[in-house]
Amino acid sequence: MIKINFVCFGNICRSPMAEFVMKKIIKDIGLSDEFNISSAATSQEEIGNGVYPPVKKLLNSYDIDCSEKTARQISQDDIENNDYIIAMEDYNLRNLYYLYPDMDRSKVYKLLDFTDTPGNIDDPWYTGEFDKAFVEILKGCKALIISLAQDNLIKLNKDQKKLLASDLED
Repeated sequence: MIKINFVCFGNICRSPMAEFVMKKIIKDIGLSDEFNISSAATSQEEIGNGVYPPVKKLLNSYDIDCSEKTARQISQDDIENNDYIIAMEDYNLRNLYYLYPDMDRSKVYKLLDFTDTPGNIDDPWYTGEFDKAFVEILKGCKALIISLAQDNLIKLNKDQKKLLASDLED
């Protein structure tokens, strides 16, 4: 089982969006049993709060339910027990390394590092660009899955590859 934890500042916008988009994709391609997907914050500011309403609305428009999700801070257990810690931007990486200076950095990435356009996913809480963040997260999640297949960590058949090449299904 591949364990992935997505990380952003507050765990109310980007990281839960990535968590639930990734869960939707792996369910649609029939690989749910091969993954454990979670998300967390680097800060304590939003602990216990639900997913930010514009994100919840956007996810619901794709029949993705995130109503049970509440923000939590990343823990030592997350650091030790996840195969991949996937941050949304450089700021999240700095916070992560501050919190856990001795962590294994070989399993830490930014989500867009897996795409042909590496970089940061801007925080839509500040920018208001939730659709843009969604598109970037969707692209990053699909690229991550393809990367795992290229590294022979999962197997993808022709139909699964075709689904990854298409838009997110409703």
